[in-house]
Amino acid sequence: MKKIYVTRKLPGVIMDRLHENFDVNYWDDEDEPVPRDVLLREMKECEGLFCMLTETIDEELLDAAPKLKIVANLAVGYNNIDIEAAKNRNVIVTNTPGVLSETTADLTFALMLASARRLVETSEVVRNGTWGAWSPMHYTGQDVHGKTLGIIGLGRIGEAVAKRSTGFDMNVLYHNRRRNEEAESRLGVTYVSFNELLKHSDFIVLLLPYSKSNHHLIGSQEIGLMKKEAILINTARGGLVDEGALYHALEKREIYGAGLDVFEEEPVPLTNPLLQSKYVTTSPHIGSASIETRLHMCHLVTDNLIHVLSGRDPLTPVTK
Repeated sequence: MKKIYVTRKLPGVIMDRLHENFDVNYWDDEDEPVPRDVLLREMKECEGLFCMLTETIDEELLDAAPKLKIVANLAVGYNNIDIEAAKNRNVIVTNTPGVLSETTADLTFALMLASARRLVETSEVVRNGTWGAWSPMHYTGQDVHGKTLGIIGLGRIGEAVAKRSTGFDMNVLYHNRRRNEEAESRLGVTYVSFNELLKHSDFIVLLLPYSKSNHHLIGSQEIGLMKKEAILINTARGGLVDEGALYHALEKREIYGAGLDVFEEEPVPLTNPLLQSKYVTTSPHIGSASIETRLHMCHLVTDNLIHVLSGRDPLTPVTK
């Protein structure tokens, strides 16, 4: 049987499938990433790698794995993998597109609603006993219905968010590297320039892949174009946002709020000032974290491993 390595302990149904098809070694911890030295050692004889975003797949690791044929990543994003280095060594890289789009769209909309209506902040008011008497303007937030939603990155997840917005009678703007006229017709969304989107949107949602070229796509200059009532939502990658600039803009009340599922450093250190801001709603990178979706993702990674290591084409190759 082909030998593979799995960088995290997975649910039993997934581990059973893997054991049925491969000679499996794995890091026996559900919560902590495999140490780098262990991963390098384990890769020497492996033909397949089932990995997470927490693992850096670079030239050092690929050189330590002379038999490696496939890196199967449990994520849509793959900024943890040196794609060119893998390609140069004829190593196939796969990801999990499509299967997590609806679930991540749910979380994106949840952050929009929670940020607009101050749900985390006001939940604490109830819990800590400082609710107080009713007052006309206590705990007021922003409406979501009827507002303008700006989506940066109208891929599968972006389209799913756009579909959800119809129930809230929202006007949807989008910006992509390429205009998508088919999506415009189907979803009723409007293509605008990047700066126009920032200027006119009440909610700005980041749903594009991270790359070095769009590092800190949202910084002080971009925030300066936004409405004072704007709310920034990031369920893509933390590196898209200059966190220092965002914090200062929030504290100066240059924009209304932010909903962040991702950070530049994860787990986010408690010293990050954004965690101290009452204008930020956070979650711990749980965009795809429903039971059904995570299992579906694991099955897709397993299917890719089975296909490639049996001589067939991968189901969802990264073709960058």
